[in-house]
Amino acid sequence: MKISNTSYKQNNIKIWNEIAPRYHKRWASVNEGPFQSTSKLIELVNVSEGNSVLDLACGTGVVTKKLRDKVGDLGYVVGADASVSAIKIAKKWNGVKSNLDFVNIDAERFNFAHKFDIVTCQYGLFFFPDAQKALKNIRNSLKKTGTLGISVHGQKNKVPFFSNILDAVMEFIPDYVPRGSPDMDRFGTKNALDNEIRTAGFSKILIKDFTFNYSPGKFDDYWKNYLKYIAKPLKEKLNLLDMSKRKALKQVVKQNTIPYTKKNGIIVFPWQVLILTAKY
Repeated sequence: MKISNTSYKQNNIKIWNEIAPRYHKRWASVNEGPFQSTSKLIELVNVSEGNSVLDLACGTGVVTKKLRDKVGDLGYVVGADASVSAIKIAKKWNGVKSNLDFVNIDAERFNFAHKFDIVTCQYGLFFFPDAQKALKNIRNSLKKTGTLGISVHGQKNKVPFFSNILDAVMEFIPDYVPRGSPDMDRFGTKNALDNEIRTAGFSKILIKDFTFNYSPGKFDDYWKNYLKYIAKPLKEKLNLLDMSKRKALKQVVKQNTIPYTKKNGIIVFPWQVLILTAKY
């Protein structure tokens, strides 16, 4: 049965409430993997001292922190996310500031009386089942002169860190990802991303393509860390596989990593990121 948008969002919030601490420690706080692009996003939206900024789908507050540093004491920043756990970490990570607030909101259902100079959204757009609703809320939250900044992962074949395992797992567990869930790479091409943003009414759209390298170590490190860091519902599905299928799955994943494995056994994955800027 196809999952509804409401059920998908409820499940996603539950997952993020569970994994937020691990996500922050492993990726966000150390600028590893896709978070090598955070500084690029900040640079491209051209934040100035005194700006007011909304950081939507702020997660554990990594982008928010850099925005707060840029706007200075005269600016104002709001970090917003649907995950209570992520917001708690973001508050601790950023510390108490008089011009910094964090709120729990659904990106498809929010309205601010205040109009912002800039809205950022790093690795959030593809999670929204109705991206147009979220984008229209964003546009309504911007000043007429405002700027939007969005980061998304590229196509799955250009982010093999994820696809190497996920494609293999889906062969063994077809319902690993609920049917009807948004595709995480649905905005992974310049054309798809441009069309989505343009449809929401934005103009002067510019998209830059970056490819970063990320090494998860040797294959055993890559595999063990995947099993360690995935959310509980996914781990439970994997644990239902009998031992022979688990071994076969691991072998398929290992085979998939060969093109990215150096002679010393270290895996180095390319990681494509698209960063878009647009005007109201």
